[in-house]
Amino acid sequence: MSVDVPQPAPETRNEFPLLSPRCWHGMRTWGYLRMLAKNRFRVHPRRWPMAALLLPISGINSLLFGIQELLYGRQIRGTRIEQAPVFVLGHWRTGTTYLHRLLACDDRFAYPTLYDSMAANHFVLTAPLVKKLLQGLLPKQRPMDKMSINLDDPEEDEFAQVAMGGPTILYRMAFPNHPVPHTEWLDMEGVSDQDRQRFQHGFLWFLKALTFLKKKRLVLKYPGQTGRIGLLAEMFPQARFVHLTRNPSEIFPSTRRNWEAMDFTQGFQIPHHKHLDEFIYETLTRMYRGFERQRKKIDPAMICDLRYEELVRDPIGQLSAVYAQLDLGDFEYVRSRLESEVAAQKKYRASSYALAPKVQAELQRRWGFYMEKYGYPDTARSSSSDQSCTPSRRPGSVASRATPLL
Repeated sequence: MSVDVPQPAPETRNEFPLLSPRCWHGMRTWGYLRMLAKNRFRVHPRRWPMAALLLPISGINSLLFGIQELLYGRQIRGTRIEQAPVFVLGHWRTGTTYLHRLLACDDRFAYPTLYDSMAANHFVLTAPLVKKLLQGLLPKQRPMDKMSINLDDPEEDEFAQVAMGGPTILYRMAFPNHPVPHTEWLDMEGVSDQDRQRFQHGFLWFLKALTFLKKKRLVLKYPGQTGRIGLLAEMFPQARFVHLTRNPSEIFPSTRRNWEAMDFTQGFQIPHHKHLDEFIYETLTRMYRGFERQRKKIDPAMICDLRYEELVRDPIGQLSAVYAQLDLGDFEYVRSRLESEVAAQKKYRASSYALAPKVQAELQRRWGFYMEKYGYPDTARSSSSDQSCTPSRRPGSVASRATPLL
């Protein structure tokens, strides 16, 4: 189904030059060739240079992986993760990046950087040197918005799965005109034992490598982890979770723009996006079907629900409440750094969208369960501005427990 959603103007989509690092630049040769083969090498002629350039790079990644294994492999595998990670959860475009960056201000935590995730196969070996060489090849802003890009920025850990050849729906960006792969990972229904073991092995290895290098408690974020919270809790019984929600009338168009921009800059095809709307609708539905089912088995004290609207209105107060509920340490230790980061981020302005009435109706039909569960009953009458929506508090939210906040 296609719906009438505003399209970002071409000049507002930040493109990547040919030599800029992409999601696939950290893959090893076998994983890269397997991805192309699964999609029958249907690369658009305009993307042949990118595809050709990635082949020798994948060979270099394979070589560097082997060297790192010889030098550090035994130490990485023997590393113990003493403190369970803190996971930031929530659908795409619900403020998870903003929250992740705020938490990263606390130097008692460590996090995967953009370079760590992209170069997951060898970042322990190469980060000190290669990172400086690649930084100059990056564009100044992310493809989908005006946020800056730096190889030291906190990044989603799922890109490590891409580099290591693990199961992830992020492969859809490579061939956006093909059926979406690994959708079963949105809610864990139908995941094969083989894929589960492959994911766990790669994920645990990556976290051990991060811990070996940084020797701190990890704070991680990837929206797709929301529907597999049960697996994360099984792997790390003492893990903490911060779960973000946002007004669906802002999630939908912002997510659409996100995927459009990423597909255009990362893909081996020129995307037509005929099925993008259905993918977005179904993704949130499946993700939250899995999340709500799995969270029932997790101690509620380990999960902190937070609203995007309240986070952007009072980030310091909200973070203070998160620290208190999840026992993340003395908040005063990091307060001044957070205040500086919040002040710096005030320069950022999110996009605004005006949705057609039929889109609002479709959101109500498809995502009505989310609106009711998380306190967005008036979505059809809500503001279209990304940061102007201020829905009332719901019982059990961080805002209703924390004092003072507003």
